[in-house]
Amino acid sequence: MATLKRRKTAEDKENCPANVSVRAVKGEKLQKSVEETYQKKSQLEHILLRPDSYVGSTEKQSAEHWVFHDASGRMEKKTLEYVPALYKIFDEILVNAADNLIRDPTQDTIRVEVKRKEGSISVWNNGAGLPVQMHREHHCYVPELVFGQLLTSDNYDDAEKKVVGGRNGYGAKLTNIFSTKFILETADSRSGKKYKQVWEKNMTVCHKPSITANKSEDFTQVTFYPDFSRFGMRALEEDIVALMRRRAFDVAASTRQRCKVILDGKLLEVSCFQDYVDLFVAPEQFRISQVVNDRWEVALGLTDGSGFQQVSFVNSINTSRGGTHVSYITDQVVSAVLEKIGKQKNGGACFAVPRVPRMVGGGEGGTGECLQKESDFQT
Repeated sequence: MATLKRRKTAEDKENCPANVSVRAVKGEKLQKSVEETYQKKSQLEHILLRPDSYVGSTEKQSAEHWVFHDASGRMEKKTLEYVPALYKIFDEILVNAADNLIRDPTQDTIRVEVKRKEGSISVWNNGAGLPVQMHREHHCYVPELVFGQLLTSDNYDDAEKKVVGGRNGYGAKLTNIFSTKFILETADSRSGKKYKQVWEKNMTVCHKPSITANKSEDFTQVTFYPDFSRFGMRALEEDIVALMRRRAFDVAASTRQRCKVILDGKLLEVSCFQDYVDLFVAPEQFRISQVVNDRWEVALGLTDGSGFQQVSFVNSINTSRGGTHVSYITDQVVSAVLEKIGKQKNGGACFAVPRVPRMVGGGEGGTGECLQKESDFQT
């Protein structure tokens, strides 16, 4: 039986290595062309194609987290199933609102709404709005530049030390990219204008902004509809909603009595770090809580014997895996306890530490919250 072979064309020879034949036998795939093998993507396409490089995994994972339990009015540790990437794009918008408090000390309210039925999330703050004016270099309005164009930021001046969460020029744009619809509204009292703009289809469709006269106070609100198909989901699920709600409590704790947080229409009864600590450690239980300075607040308590636990933040961002800021506190605590034990032994007496300390806000066995310049940390 004879085998019929197709003669290589000039194009085949150009696109195929000399040692690779292009087969036309039925049932076999043709060799990919150079153009098919070597591809170039736009930055937006790359983000959607490789989301883990920008927002974390789009696969559901199981992990233990503290969440607020409505019935008990306290934080409880629970195993949650959620998609880290969806949590990340929510946090980008929430941290933006917290950052605005650093920029504008007159801001006194943050509102967070998580609407499961509608599949939408909105975050509002009454700090200084974005300038509603054209950017002369980039020929678009500043709000569009900030929320709809990649690698734009007001945090690029490294000569100016900052204690905000945003840094790299992605931030809220990632939320926009992973949403089917993204709505920005801001009021700028300096120009007397109100600005509203809508993006759709993963930031690929940008509608013209609506700009109207405005006499009300400044505010900024972002409402977005996550693209659930990119997270293997159909709607906002109970566990991710619980995690988002917990983050609202975190932000309330980090505002240092300067800003109230309203979650789904209800004022959170957390106006300071001590209120937050009370959600984890009952008032009758042993704990130490201290405002160290204008950058550090630390609390220490005792665990139930299950080992070291910590809850911590840097610049309002939850650092669930701890970090050097946690070790910085816990190392000092352990050293001080060991020194005390040594002195007691030398004096003929000794005491034991029966349980591991719990730290809330930053440190071993506790909670801590800190502000850090030019942050470089893991979340």
